[in-house]
Amino acid sequence: MEAPKLPVYKLPADAVWFITGCSSGLGLELAKLVASKGQRLIATARKTSDLAYLPDNDPNILKLRVDVTSSESIDAAIEATLSRFGRIDVMVNNAGYTLRGDTENAPPAAARALIETNFWGTVTLTRHALRILRSVNPLSGQPGGVILNVTSMGGRAAYPGNAFYHASKFAVEGFTESVAREVRPEWNIHLCCVEPGGVKTGFVSRGTVEIPVHEAYAAPDTPARVLEAYVNDPEASKNWADAATVVQRMYELVATEKDIPLRVPLGPDAWTVLKAQNEQNDRLLDQWREFSISAGKQGQVESLEFLKDM
Repeated sequence: MEAPKLPVYKLPADAVWFITGCSSGLGLELAKLVASKGQRLIATARKTSDLAYLPDNDPNILKLRVDVTSSESIDAAIEATLSRFGRIDVMVNNAGYTLRGDTENAPPAAARALIETNFWGTVTLTRHALRILRSVNPLSGQPGGVILNVTSMGGRAAYPGNAFYHASKFAVEGFTESVAREVRPEWNIHLCCVEPGGVKTGFVSRGTVEIPVHEAYAAPDTPARVLEAYVNDPEASKNWADAATVVQRMYELVATEKDIPLRVPLGPDAWTVLKAQNEQNDRLLDQWREFSISAGKQGQVESLEFLKDM
C-alpha cells in the first residue's frame, strides 16, 4: 500500500530545525551542520551544558533542556520554540539509547524506561509537530514540513541481546508508517524513518545500558555473546560510517527537493542487511503462500481493494 502522493518538499532558506539528543553522536553533528547553514536551530539535550559547542549569542540558535520522557518538559520546549521562531519546519526525533543483554535478565523498570525514551518520546514530539506543521506554519509562511524519526537498521532487523531496543525501534517504524498515511497530502507533511547502520558516534559506549549476563546464556558461543564480542572489538567499528557523512545525507533528504521516502537506510551495512531481510521475507511468503491463504475465505483480498489508495 502506497502512502498518498505528496508534493516535493522545498526547505525554506530560514528553516527552523528542532532536534533532540544533541549532546552527542548524530544529534550533535546534525546540530552543527544546520547551524553552519545559517538556518534556525533548536538544539535540545537533558543538560544544556552539553550544548556548549554551540554559541550562546547567535539569534538563530536556541538551546533547550528537554527530557523526552516528560510531557511537561516537551510542552515547555515547544512553547519556547514557537515564542522564539513561530514555527518548526523540520522535527528530528533522535534522542535514544539501547539496553543490551539477555532479555530474561532485563529489569522491567529499565526496559520500560527505554521504551519511554525511544518510543513515547518520539510519539509525543511527533504529535506536537503534526499540529504545528498543519495549523501553525501556514500562518507564517510555507505550510507543512518534515518529521525525521531516527530509528536504525535495527528498526526492521533484530539481533540477539537487544530485544527492547529493537522493540522500541520497530514500534517507531510502525507508528511512523501509520501516521504518514493519516496526513492529508495538501498539508505537505512528510515523515521518514532514517535507518543508520554502524556509525562512529560513541553510541556503543555512551548510549548503552548493560544488562548483567544471565548464567544460562554465559557460554561464549551463545548468540548474544558472539554479537557482543563483535561490537566490543575496536576493529569492528573501523569500517563504520562517519557521523558527519550520515547527517549530511539526512540534511540532503530534506534539502535537495526530491521525494522524501518513508524509510531510508543509511550506510552500506544498513542497505545490505535490510535488502537481505526483504528477500528472506519474500521467500517465506512464497513458501507459506498456500498455507496462509487456506486460513481465509474467497473475497477477502477484493474487499480490501480500497486500501491500495491510502
